[in-house]
Amino acid sequence: MMARLKAIFLSVWPVLVCLALIGPWLIPALAHFSGNGHRWVDIIAQFTAPAMVGCVAAVVLVAFLKRPPLMLVALAGLLICVAAVLPQAEPRHGQPDRAAPVLTVYSANLNADNSDVEAIAASVRQARADIVILIEVSPAAFAARDLILADHPHQRASETVVPPGARGSVIIASRYPLSPVQMPRDQLSALHARAETPLGPLHLVGVHLTRPWPFQYQWGQIIQAELLADRLEGVTDSILVAGDFNTVSSARIGRQIKAQTGLTPAGAWPGTWPTELPSWLGIGIDHQWRSDDLVFLSRRIGKRMGSDHYPVVTRITRARPQPSR
Repeated sequence: MMARLKAIFLSVWPVLVCLALIGPWLIPALAHFSGNGHRWVDIIAQFTAPAMVGCVAAVVLVAFLKRPPLMLVALAGLLICVAAVLPQAEPRHGQPDRAAPVLTVYSANLNADNSDVEAIAASVRQARADIVILIEVSPAAFAARDLILADHPHQRASETVVPPGARGSVIIASRYPLSPVQMPRDQLSALHARAETPLGPLHLVGVHLTRPWPFQYQWGQIIQAELLADRLEGVTDSILVAGDFNTVSSARIGRQIKAQTGLTPAGAWPGTWPTELPSWLGIGIDHQWRSDDLVFLSRRIGKRMGSDHYPVVTRITRARPQPSR
Protein backbone atom coordinates (compact mmCIF):
# COMPACT_ATOMS: atom_id res chain seq x y z
CA MET A 1 0.00 0.00 0.00
CA MET A 2 2.74 2.45 0.98
CA ALA A 3 4.66 1.61 -2.16
CA ARG A 4 1.60 2.41 -4.26
CA LEU A 5 1.02 5.73 -2.48
CA LYS A 6 4.67 6.61 -2.98
CA ALA A 7 4.41 5.84 -6.68
CA ILE A 8 1.30 8.02 -6.99
CA PHE A 9 3.01 10.86 -5.13
CA LEU A 10 6.12 10.66 -7.30
CA SER A 11 4.00 10.85 -10.44
CA VAL A 12 1.66 13.61 -9.22
CA TRP A 13 3.91 16.06 -7.40
CA PRO A 14 5.70 17.34 -10.53
CA VAL A 15 2.31 18.08 -12.10
CA LEU A 16 1.19 19.99 -9.02
CA VAL A 17 4.45 21.92 -8.92
CA CYS A 18 4.10 22.81 -12.60
CA LEU A 19 0.53 24.03 -12.13
CA ALA A 20 1.50 26.02 -9.03
CA LEU A 21 4.35 27.69 -10.91
CA ILE A 22 2.49 28.48 -14.14
CA GLY A 23 -1.14 28.85 -13.07
CA PRO A 24 -1.03 32.19 -11.20
CA TRP A 25 0.62 33.97 -14.14
CA LEU A 26 -2.25 32.96 -16.40
CA ILE A 27 -4.83 34.86 -14.34
CA PRO A 28 -4.10 38.33 -15.83
CA ALA A 29 -3.94 36.82 -19.32
CA LEU A 30 -7.34 35.19 -18.86
CA ALA A 31 -8.72 38.48 -17.53
CA HIS A 32 -7.47 40.17 -20.70
CA PHE A 33 -8.90 37.55 -23.06
CA SER A 34 -12.27 37.60 -21.29
CA GLY A 35 -12.90 41.16 -22.52
CA ASN A 36 -14.97 41.64 -19.38
CA GLY A 37 -15.17 45.27 -18.28
CA HIS A 38 -16.04 44.55 -14.66
CA ARG A 39 -13.81 46.54 -12.31
CA TRP A 40 -12.34 43.43 -10.66
CA VAL A 41 -11.46 41.85 -13.99
CA ASP A 42 -10.13 45.13 -15.36
CA ILE A 43 -7.72 45.74 -12.49
CA ILE A 44 -6.30 42.21 -12.88
CA ALA A 45 -5.90 42.72 -16.65
CA GLN A 46 -3.48 45.58 -15.97
CA PHE A 47 -0.79 43.09 -14.96
CA THR A 48 -0.39 41.02 -18.13
CA ALA A 49 3.17 42.27 -18.83
CA PRO A 50 4.61 41.52 -15.35
CA ALA A 51 2.79 38.19 -15.48
CA MET A 52 4.53 37.36 -18.76
CA VAL A 53 7.92 38.02 -17.17
CA GLY A 54 6.94 35.93 -14.15
CA CYS A 55 5.85 33.12 -16.44
CA VAL A 56 9.26 33.13 -18.14
CA ALA A 57 10.87 32.56 -14.73
CA ALA A 58 8.34 29.82 -13.98
CA VAL A 59 9.15 28.03 -17.25
CA VAL A 60 12.82 28.00 -16.29
CA LEU A 61 11.94 26.40 -12.95
CA VAL A 62 9.70 23.81 -14.63
CA ALA A 63 12.65 22.86 -16.83
CA PHE A 64 14.45 21.64 -13.70
CA LEU A 65 11.72 19.01 -13.24
CA LYS A 66 13.05 17.32 -16.40
CA ARG A 67 9.58 16.24 -17.51
CA PRO A 68 9.09 17.00 -21.23
CA PRO A 69 5.26 16.82 -21.07
CA LEU A 70 5.23 19.36 -18.23
CA MET A 71 7.65 21.55 -20.16
CA LEU A 72 5.16 21.60 -23.02
CA VAL A 73 2.42 22.65 -20.60
CA ALA A 74 4.66 25.42 -19.24
CA LEU A 75 5.52 26.67 -22.72
CA ALA A 76 1.84 26.68 -23.66
CA GLY A 77 1.16 28.82 -20.61
CA LEU A 78 3.93 31.20 -21.63
CA LEU A 79 2.48 31.51 -25.13
CA ILE A 80 -0.86 32.50 -23.60
CA CYS A 81 0.85 35.18 -21.52
CA VAL A 82 2.76 36.50 -24.53
CA ALA A 83 -0.43 36.63 -26.60
CA ALA A 84 -2.10 38.68 -23.85
CA VAL A 85 0.70 41.26 -23.92
CA LEU A 86 0.96 41.62 -27.71
CA PRO A 87 -2.04 43.98 -28.14
CA GLN A 88 -0.38 46.58 -25.90
CA ALA A 89 3.23 45.85 -26.88
CA GLU A 90 2.69 45.71 -30.65
CA PRO A 91 -0.49 47.53 -31.67
CA ARG A 92 -1.32 48.28 -35.31
CA HIS A 93 1.59 50.17 -36.89
CA GLY A 94 0.42 51.55 -40.22
CA GLN A 95 2.67 52.24 -43.21
CA PRO A 96 4.97 55.29 -43.02
CA ASP A 97 5.49 57.77 -45.82
CA ARG A 98 9.27 57.49 -46.24
CA ALA A 99 9.45 60.93 -47.85
CA ALA A 100 7.78 62.69 -44.90
CA PRO A 101 9.66 64.47 -42.08
CA VAL A 102 10.07 62.72 -38.72
CA LEU A 103 9.28 64.30 -35.34
CA THR A 104 10.49 63.15 -31.93
CA VAL A 105 7.97 63.42 -29.10
CA TYR A 106 8.81 63.27 -25.39
CA SER A 107 6.04 62.80 -22.83
CA ALA A 108 6.26 62.23 -19.10
CA ASN A 109 4.47 62.30 -15.78
CA LEU A 110 6.97 64.33 -13.76
CA ASN A 111 5.29 63.57 -10.39
CA ALA A 112 3.86 66.60 -8.61
CA ASP A 113 6.27 66.05 -5.70
CA ASN A 114 9.36 65.98 -7.93
CA SER A 115 11.47 69.13 -7.62
CA ASP A 116 14.65 67.74 -9.23
CA VAL A 117 14.81 70.36 -11.97
CA GLU A 118 18.28 69.33 -13.15
CA ALA A 119 17.24 65.70 -13.65
CA ILE A 120 14.10 66.73 -15.52
CA ALA A 121 16.05 69.09 -17.77
CA ALA A 122 18.68 66.41 -18.46
CA SER A 123 15.99 63.88 -19.40
CA VAL A 124 14.28 66.29 -21.80
CA ARG A 125 17.63 67.34 -23.27
CA GLN A 126 18.74 63.72 -23.80
CA ALA A 127 15.59 62.97 -25.84
CA ARG A 128 16.31 65.82 -28.31
CA ALA A 129 12.58 66.04 -28.87
CA ASP A 130 10.71 68.35 -31.20
CA ILE A 131 7.60 68.23 -29.00
CA VAL A 132 7.45 67.84 -25.22
CA ILE A 133 4.30 67.05 -23.24
CA LEU A 134 4.57 67.11 -19.45
CA ILE A 135 1.94 66.36 -16.83
CA GLU A 136 1.96 66.48 -13.04
CA VAL A 137 4.41 69.36 -13.23
CA SER A 138 5.40 70.39 -9.70
CA PRO A 139 5.52 74.06 -8.65
CA ALA A 140 9.35 73.88 -8.68
CA ALA A 141 9.44 72.41 -12.20
CA PHE A 142 6.78 74.85 -13.39
CA ALA A 143 8.82 77.79 -12.13
CA ALA A 144 11.90 76.43 -13.95
CA ARG A 145 10.10 75.57 -17.19
CA ASP A 146 12.20 77.99 -19.26
CA LEU A 147 15.33 76.12 -18.11
CA ILE A 148 13.81 72.67 -18.60
CA LEU A 149 12.43 73.61 -22.02
CA ALA A 150 15.28 75.84 -23.19
CA ASP A 151 15.21 74.29 -26.68
CA HIS A 152 11.44 74.65 -27.00
CA PRO A 153 10.53 78.33 -27.30
CA HIS A 154 6.85 77.74 -28.01
CA GLN A 155 4.98 76.74 -24.86
CA ARG A 156 1.44 76.43 -23.55
CA ALA A 157 0.84 75.73 -19.87
CA SER A 158 -2.04 75.36 -17.45
CA GLU A 159 -1.30 78.16 -15.00
CA THR A 160 -3.73 76.66 -12.52
CA VAL A 161 -4.43 73.05 -11.65
CA VAL A 162 -7.50 71.86 -13.55
CA PRO A 163 -9.72 70.27 -12.42
CA PRO A 164 -9.54 71.15 -8.72
CA GLY A 165 -7.87 68.30 -6.85
CA ALA A 166 -5.69 67.25 -9.80
CA ARG A 167 -1.96 66.92 -9.18
CA GLY A 168 0.32 69.44 -10.85
CA SER A 169 0.14 71.48 -14.04
CA VAL A 170 0.28 70.42 -17.70
CA ILE A 171 2.77 71.84 -20.21
CA ILE A 172 2.99 71.44 -23.98
CA ALA A 173 6.22 72.73 -25.55
CA SER A 174 7.44 72.68 -29.13
CA ARG A 175 10.16 73.82 -31.49
CA TYR A 176 7.30 74.93 -33.73
CA PRO A 177 4.60 77.58 -33.21
CA LEU A 178 1.72 76.68 -30.92
CA SER A 179 -1.75 78.15 -30.71
CA PRO A 180 -4.19 77.47 -27.86
CA VAL A 181 -7.36 75.45 -28.31
CA GLN A 182 -10.32 76.41 -26.15
CA MET A 183 -11.27 73.69 -23.68
CA PRO A 184 -14.26 73.21 -21.40
CA ARG A 185 -13.75 73.18 -17.64
CA ASP A 186 -14.75 69.68 -16.63
CA GLN A 187 -13.41 66.64 -14.75
CA LEU A 188 -10.53 65.99 -17.17
CA SER A 189 -6.99 67.19 -16.39
CA ALA A 190 -5.79 68.12 -19.88
CA LEU A 191 -4.27 70.82 -22.07
CA HIS A 192 -4.90 71.20 -25.81
CA ALA A 193 -2.81 73.13 -28.35
CA ARG A 194 -2.34 73.21 -32.12
CA ALA A 195 1.21 73.04 -33.50
CA GLU A 196 2.37 74.10 -36.97
CA THR A 197 4.87 71.33 -37.71
CA PRO A 198 6.72 70.02 -40.79
CA LEU A 199 4.04 67.32 -40.87
CA GLY A 200 1.34 70.00 -41.06
CA PRO A 201 -1.09 71.15 -38.38
CA LEU A 202 -0.95 68.83 -35.38
CA HIS A 203 -3.36 68.88 -32.45
CA LEU A 204 -1.52 68.07 -29.23
CA VAL A 205 -3.28 67.02 -26.03
CA GLY A 206 -1.56 66.39 -22.72
CA VAL A 207 -3.85 64.39 -20.46
CA HIS A 208 -3.88 62.75 -17.04
CA LEU A 209 -6.64 60.30 -16.27
CA THR A 210 -7.54 59.59 -12.67
CA ARG A 211 -6.40 56.43 -10.93
CA PRO A 212 -8.50 53.28 -11.44
CA TRP A 213 -10.88 51.64 -9.01
CA PRO A 214 -10.39 50.88 -6.08
CA PHE A 215 -8.26 54.05 -5.69
CA GLN A 216 -11.04 56.19 -7.20
CA TYR A 217 -14.72 55.63 -7.82
CA GLN A 218 -15.27 53.14 -10.61
CA TRP A 219 -16.82 55.58 -13.13
CA GLY A 220 -13.99 58.12 -12.88
CA GLN A 221 -11.82 56.86 -15.73
CA ILE A 222 -14.83 56.01 -17.89
CA ILE A 223 -16.20 59.55 -17.64
CA GLN A 224 -12.80 61.12 -18.31
CA ALA A 225 -12.22 58.93 -21.38
CA GLU A 226 -15.60 60.10 -22.70
CA LEU A 227 -14.63 63.73 -22.05
CA LEU A 228 -11.40 63.21 -24.01
CA ALA A 229 -13.38 61.83 -26.94
CA ASP A 230 -15.76 64.81 -26.76
CA ARG A 231 -12.84 67.26 -26.93
CA LEU A 232 -11.44 65.60 -30.04
CA GLU A 233 -14.77 65.36 -31.84
CA GLY A 234 -14.74 67.44 -34.98
CA VAL A 235 -10.94 67.78 -35.17
CA THR A 236 -9.92 67.14 -38.79
CA ASP A 237 -6.16 67.76 -38.46
CA SER A 238 -3.66 65.18 -37.23
CA ILE A 239 -3.90 64.34 -33.52
CA LEU A 240 -1.35 63.27 -30.92
CA VAL A 241 -2.51 62.63 -27.36
CA ALA A 242 0.04 61.86 -24.66
CA GLY A 243 0.13 61.48 -20.91
CA ASP A 244 -0.60 59.22 -17.97
CA PHE A 245 -3.73 57.17 -18.57
CA ASN A 246 -3.39 54.98 -15.48
CA THR A 247 -4.30 51.94 -17.55
CA VAL A 248 -2.72 49.66 -20.11
CA SER A 249 -3.95 50.33 -23.64
CA SER A 250 -5.48 46.86 -24.03
CA ALA A 251 -7.72 46.98 -20.93
CA ARG A 252 -11.19 48.48 -20.54
CA ILE A 253 -10.31 52.20 -20.71
CA GLY A 254 -7.82 51.69 -23.51
CA ARG A 255 -10.45 49.86 -25.54
CA GLN A 256 -12.91 52.66 -24.82
CA ILE A 257 -10.48 55.33 -26.02
CA LYS A 258 -9.81 53.38 -29.23
CA ALA A 259 -13.52 52.94 -29.89
CA GLN A 260 -14.57 56.52 -29.12
CA THR A 261 -11.65 58.46 -30.63
CA GLY A 262 -10.32 56.15 -33.34
CA LEU A 263 -6.78 56.77 -32.07
CA THR A 264 -4.04 54.12 -31.99
CA PRO A 265 -1.45 53.87 -29.19
CA ALA A 266 2.28 53.41 -29.50
CA GLY A 267 3.56 50.11 -28.18
CA ALA A 268 3.77 50.16 -24.39
CA TRP A 269 6.36 47.57 -23.41
CA PRO A 270 8.73 47.94 -21.59
CA GLY A 271 6.47 49.51 -18.99
CA THR A 272 6.54 53.01 -17.51
CA TRP A 273 5.53 52.50 -13.87
CA PRO A 274 6.88 52.20 -11.22
CA THR A 275 10.50 53.31 -11.54
CA GLU A 276 11.38 51.27 -8.47
CA LEU A 277 11.36 48.32 -10.88
CA PRO A 278 13.23 47.86 -14.16
CA SER A 279 11.00 49.01 -17.03
CA TRP A 280 10.72 45.45 -18.36
CA LEU A 281 8.97 44.51 -15.09
CA GLY A 282 6.69 47.55 -15.07
CA ILE A 283 3.21 48.33 -16.34
CA GLY A 284 2.72 50.50 -19.43
CA ILE A 285 0.28 53.17 -18.24
CA ASP A 286 1.89 56.23 -19.89
CA HIS A 287 0.95 56.40 -23.56
CA GLN A 288 1.06 58.34 -26.78
CA TRP A 289 -1.90 57.98 -29.15
CA ARG A 290 -2.02 59.01 -32.82
CA SER A 291 -4.63 59.57 -35.48
CA ASP A 292 -4.66 57.28 -38.51
CA ASP A 293 -2.79 59.76 -40.73
CA LEU A 294 0.30 59.38 -38.52
CA VAL A 295 2.62 56.43 -37.80
CA PHE A 296 4.88 55.71 -34.85
CA LEU A 297 8.31 54.66 -36.14
CA SER A 298 9.70 53.80 -32.71
CA ARG A 299 9.01 54.04 -29.00
CA ARG A 300 11.51 53.85 -26.16
CA ILE A 301 11.87 54.61 -22.48
CA GLY A 302 13.53 57.95 -21.74
CA LYS A 303 16.12 58.94 -19.17
CA ARG A 304 14.89 58.78 -15.58
CA MET A 305 14.20 62.18 -14.03
CA GLY A 306 13.16 61.69 -10.41
CA SER A 307 9.55 60.67 -11.02
CA ASP A 308 7.87 57.37 -10.23
CA HIS A 309 7.11 57.14 -13.98
CA TYR A 310 9.53 56.54 -16.83
CA PRO A 311 9.31 59.03 -19.74
CA VAL A 312 8.18 57.89 -23.19
CA VAL A 313 10.03 58.96 -26.35
CA THR A 314 8.61 58.26 -29.79
CA ARG A 315 9.46 59.06 -33.40
CA ILE A 316 6.45 59.85 -35.51
CA THR A 317 5.83 60.61 -39.18
CA ARG A 318 3.10 60.86 -41.76
CA ALA A 319 1.30 57.68 -42.80
CA ARG A 320 1.53 56.60 -46.41
CA PRO A 321 -1.57 57.76 -48.28
CA GLN A 322 -3.98 54.96 -49.00
CA PRO A 323 -4.69 54.44 -52.72
CA SER A 324 -8.17 55.51 -53.71
CA ARG A 325 -10.50 52.75 -54.81
